[in-house]
Amino acid sequence: MRTQGRSSGSIVLVTGLSGAGKASILRMLEDLDHEVVDNPPLDLFEALVTRSGPRLAIGVDVRSRGFEAHRIVDFLMQARREPDCVTQLIFATADYDILLRRFTATRRRHPLAGEGGLRPALEQEAGLLEPLRAVADFVIDTSDLPLPALRQMIEARFSAGVGTMLSVALMSFAYPAGLPREADIVLDARFLQNPHYDEGLRPHTGLDADVADYVKADPFFQSFYDHVLGLVRTVLPRFAQEGKKYVTIAVGCSGGRHRSVTVVEALAQDIVADPMIGELRAPVMVLHRELARNGLAACRWAAPPPGDRT
Repeated sequence: MRTQGRSSGSIVLVTGLSGAGKASILRMLEDLDHEVVDNPPLDLFEALVTRSGPRLAIGVDVRSRGFEAHRIVDFLMQARREPDCVTQLIFATADYDILLRRFTATRRRHPLAGEGGLRPALEQEAGLLEPLRAVADFVIDTSDLPLPALRQMIEARFSAGVGTMLSVALMSFAYPAGLPREADIVLDARFLQNPHYDEGLRPHTGLDADVADYVKADPFFQSFYDHVLGLVRTVLPRFAQEGKKYVTIAVGCSGGRHRSVTVVEALAQDIVADPMIGELRAPVMVLHRELARNGLAACRWAAPPPGDRT
């Protein structure tokens, strides 16, 4: 497959495991003014690229007629060589147990399901798609990701005018619930004094001033935080120089409610205010994973894309 004939614009390929959210991502891209085509025959890729508008999103998976992972990889590699066309691949995934529950709840049939059952079909699909995951620009694990958080992740990366700049996501999480797979940098805040053991603070979160003050009163907090902020000030400009489009910095603690939330909130405030980082004009998104899962807080922009700034 060739990509000659397209002089400018962007192409987003969306693939991943069935049930992991590919259809939702395509709808979100459509809301962001992408021309969306889901599961076209691979032989039509070249025609789509040359005849579509400036922002094209193509959904592709094992249901696509003529599906061969190596052909899609070849197309992706060729498209990435086009100087004025930004081409990216999103790969959506989730834990098998989560996917099994989703298929059970919706009563959908997996495209590869046979007599062996659903789990073998998922494993077969993962094997077929592995070459695409290996070259993906953006792997999204939707296992515990609320839909509003997924939408803001897509908006942070693919809103008009954002595609060529670095987007930053700051995430708090709980270690017992698992590491966020999309994280580029993981920081551990479990050594800080824990508000959980204060009965008056336990019901609150790091979004509350009394909890944040308690965490910051730890004699080791400031030294830790200064090192973290120094790391961020060093790596974000270098990531941007190297052409990285998206970086996730995750901070974890035991429950994902107090210490990690406090650190993420402080980082969000300082990143937005830092003049060196501010020159990047990077959109900054904040997500408190465990709070969002429990309906206590939604993700938000700390610094929105340039076109959305007021």
